[in-house]
Amino acid sequence: QVQLGESGGGLVQAGGSLRLSCAASGNIFSITRMSWFRQAPGKQRELVASITENGTTNYQDSVKGRFTISRDNGKNTVFLQMNSLEPEDTAVYYCNLDFRAYRWLSSYSNAWGKGTQVTVSS
Repeated sequence: QVQLGESGGGLVQAGGSLRLSCAASGNIFSITRMSWFRQAPGKQRELVASITENGTTNYQDSVKGRFTISRDNGKNTVFLQMNSLEPEDTAVYYCNLDFRAYRWLSSYSNAWGKGTQVTVSS
């Protein structure tokens, strides 16, 4: 079992900043990719940003230059620093990771957090 604990969401005015955190715990041997997704009301869940175990990052075009993803491998934690927030960023943000549960298990698993609400007022 793997648990993902997200925090840092809230209500902020346009132009403001928030920092999301997601800590993974449980049966984890190694984590490859850590990602943040978001889902706005009436829309599909979409990838916001991801980071691999060697630090390679990928961003959705709409957040490039405003959001920064980072990770602390020692603490199995991923962060999303969100600056210059816009009302269009309002959504539930979900943490996601690809991981190996045990050293002897070569296959990879995937886990989702429960989400944290981010609301940006205009």
